[in-house]
Amino acid sequence: MRKQRARLSVIGLTLTLTILSLVSPVADVRADDEAVERPTVELWPGTPPGEDPEKMKEERLVTRSGGGQIARLTDVYNPSFTVYLPPAEKQNGTAVVICPGGGYSILAIEHEGTMVAEWLNSLGVTAVVLKYRVPRRPDLPKHLAPLQDAQRTMSLVRSNAAKWGIDPKRIGILGFSAGGHLSVTTSTNADRRAYEAIDEADKESCRPDFAVLIYPAYAVADGKLAEEIRLSKETTPPTFIAVGGKDPWTPSSVALFAEMRKAGVPVELHCWSEGGHGFGMKRNEEEPCTKWPDRCEEWLERSGLLE
Repeated sequence: MRKQRARLSVIGLTLTLTILSLVSPVADVRADDEAVERPTVELWPGTPPGEDPEKMKEERLVTRSGGGQIARLTDVYNPSFTVYLPPAEKQNGTAVVICPGGGYSILAIEHEGTMVAEWLNSLGVTAVVLKYRVPRRPDLPKHLAPLQDAQRTMSLVRSNAAKWGIDPKRIGILGFSAGGHLSVTTSTNADRRAYEAIDEADKESCRPDFAVLIYPAYAVADGKLAEEIRLSKETTPPTFIAVGGKDPWTPSSVALFAEMRKAGVPVELHCWSEGGHGFGMKRNEEEPCTKWPDRCEEWLERSGLLE
């Protein structure tokens, strides 16, 4: 009887721990077994601009692509960001807001989001994974709601810089595909906030101090630079661009590079002969373009952002 009671107690404890794990805040575990809770911040007090409060939901989808799992997030109505802090002894004060891609329909939240955050943490950089609103809102420009979210995120991160050990003058933005378009649009519209300021945080600048664009989409429309990308030598931050040679957005990326050069913006372009679209942080020895993080790290180091 005692053995049976002991067995039941163990089962009960296991069930209790399982239930608690479902309702407790999400925490990651580092190699040293230290539990790390990631601060998550909702962007808007109440309902985001133009949203229906009845639709404040989100759905996580996992689909198969190319033999591997790609985690996709869609139906995001209540945007937020999660802060990935590097180990204190490595933290260098630089921070990067990460914008996953997905055609403004979904968010490739892992290989263009959380995996990027882990890489940046390894460099001592604080990473902020932005979960912006998707899919595209009817009757609105495809990027408008995401731009509001990105600008709000830049201001919120800057207003919390001291709390998270960030230098407010070293906050950049990094995006893939549609997230790359969102990043460059955020970089070139700091003087035009896409929403009415709502609190003290919005008194902080929403301008990124540097930008990293990985196979950025939608930069060129009708043979010319998209009207929402407003380049300026004085205000557009230094930019790093990387794209595979067989990506359908390669001509657009090269054109963006050329226009930045023409405008006097400090910009670096890496374009390989091979490589398609959407590789994110997935390494492939047969495609050198997937080693873009190495080239980006070198650029960040030369820029003094890893000191």
